[in-house]
Amino acid sequence: MRHLRWLLIVFLVALGMHTAGRLPLPEAHPSDPPAETEPAETEPAETEPAARAALHPDAERRTDRFGLPFRQFDIREGTVQRRQTFADLLEDQGLAYRQIVEVARASRDVFDVRDIQAGDAFRVYTNPWLQQARYLVYRPNAIRYVVFDLQHPEASYAGERPVTTSWKSAAGTITNSLYQSLIDSGASPELVLELSEVFAWQIDFFRIQRGDRFRVVYEHRSVDGRSIGPGDIVAAMFRHRGETYYGFRFDEGNGPEYFDENGNSLRRQLLKAPLRYSRISSRFTNRRFHPVLKRYRPHHGTDYVAPRGTPVRSVGDGTVLYAGRKGYNGNYVKIRHNATYTTGYLHLARIKVQPGETVKQGDIIGTVGSTGLSTGPHLDYRFWKNGQAVEVRPGIAQRSSSPDRRRRRGLDDGEWRMEDRRGVVNREA
Repeated sequence: MRHLRWLLIVFLVALGMHTAGRLPLPEAHPSDPPAETEPAETEPAETEPAARAALHPDAERRTDRFGLPFRQFDIREGTVQRRQTFADLLEDQGLAYRQIVEVARASRDVFDVRDIQAGDAFRVYTNPWLQQARYLVYRPNAIRYVVFDLQHPEASYAGERPVTTSWKSAAGTITNSLYQSLIDSGASPELVLELSEVFAWQIDFFRIQRGDRFRVVYEHRSVDGRSIGPGDIVAAMFRHRGETYYGFRFDEGNGPEYFDENGNSLRRQLLKAPLRYSRISSRFTNRRFHPVLKRYRPHHGTDYVAPRGTPVRSVGDGTVLYAGRKGYNGNYVKIRHNATYTTGYLHLARIKVQPGETVKQGDIIGTVGSTGLSTGPHLDYRFWKNGQAVEVRPGIAQRSSSPDRRRRRGLDDGEWRMEDRRGVVNREA
């Protein structure tokens, strides 16, 4: 019996079970016969260390890319399904609801489990002997991951996989759409959005024509050898309606911006507010107590309190998409400034523009009122970027395009001179 117990302990240690709870080794006894062991199986030649490493990137490491001792566990990968919650994921692994609540509470500073989204990847590490889930790794995107320690939830942690960045280029001529032209050039169609933001004030991407040409140098990103899509555009050229536009990415110290070949910022100035004299009573938030409906709901705008009749100005040049009465919005004006930015003006007393009309920055489009679902005179100002409501912050599309010597000198003294960048985007594909 003694040597059988010895064999059992050796077997468990060989499988790495000593990390879950180390068993005491018995002292050797002179009368014990030598333990009988089966001859070790030899790995086939094609699965020697070098070959195993080629087959599995984690094969020669003690931990995997998430820092977990993967050899000790059975690993199951999956995708969060629609309407599936954190509790659903762990209940499927046999965890009691009380334990799930404790894991969620203890790891809240690392990740709020209410933010789990359908379509995201996860993997579960299960102890094969105890048939208990030990870790859950949740991946909200290709870079970020969260490791939930199910036995010691206070030890849960988050991390990021290293991103490898290289430069790639794409070029083409529009024959059908920019989207299709990028695909034909071997680039990701996601660059459509990036290009539209670079040239947001120069080109109306809803009106590009057949025969327009482009060339773009961009960051290609990969994680663990797998492409995760394009990063920032480094340099771009777009020829539209006979005019050639350049955009070069450069950081002056306040965050990267795009400049033309003369060192002028591609951003044009927007008014900081649609009213000259006002105060802000409510800002952009996903949860605000509505004074009329008496319940919490998102408020994706900024409320400016001002006397009834105060002139409301368009924050920039654009085309009026809507001007009229619209439900809770009351008298409402919506202006499209370019292919990226759109603004909205709610609860107006009077509207002074018509749908389809072209307006200039500073033009009066209406007056402050309290129409629709409102408790008093104010302007609810909305701001959309690529169709999504965003908060208006100082500096968003509000920087002047006037050149200065310091800016031009910074561009020319950088690692990659402006002339060199223009040469890159002018080269034939």
